[in-house]
Amino acid sequence: MYSLAQSVHATLEIRKSRFIACVEPVADRASAQLRVAELRAEHPDAAHVCWALLAGGHSAAVDDGEPSGTAGRPMLEVLRHQQLDGVLATVVRYYGGIKLGAGGLVRAYTDAVAQALQQAEKVAPVALVQVHCELPYAHESTARHLLAQAGGELLEVRHAGSVTLIMRLPEAALAGLQEQLLTATRGELAFRVLP
Repeated sequence: MYSLAQSVHATLEIRKSRFIACVEPVADRASAQLRVAELRAEHPDAAHVCWALLAGGHSAAVDDGEPSGTAGRPMLEVLRHQQLDGVLATVVRYYGGIKLGAGGLVRAYTDAVAQALQQAEKVAPVALVQVHCELPYAHESTARHLLAQAGGELLEVRHAGSVTLIMRLPEAALAGLQEQLLTATRGELAFRVLP
């Protein structure tokens, strides 16, 4: 499975209709839905904003008013065929006044996504791990700083007798972060990878 290095766009004109395709890396369905909402706001005059998602075992295919099965599903099949994961494909359609028919729509949406993917750089996905980390209050800012340097993100913070941080970071950065935190806290650290 592969993801994409960054978002890529392609535009097709078919019988006066304009299809603006974008393929981009996304983490999950919630991120995809936010991105689709942004596209709707950026293109208020568009007839349709169709999309397909493959991310972490979740998939979606949305026709957004096009005849059922003529947009989202064909776009999803292009992503599957390319063995992609963590990828959102969107196509914004400006209607040109000429009906394309079901077969024409399927071809248009498939071709738009395929053209965008031709320009895309595929990358091997980064394996992420979640970590439960407990340490004294005095070291919270250091832990936050080291996590950011490791390319991780803070998911949750709990304050009690000590500080508990739930973090997500690239698996490759795990050992280095643990080592740095052990040094910074002089061993006052509970650090475990969550299942």
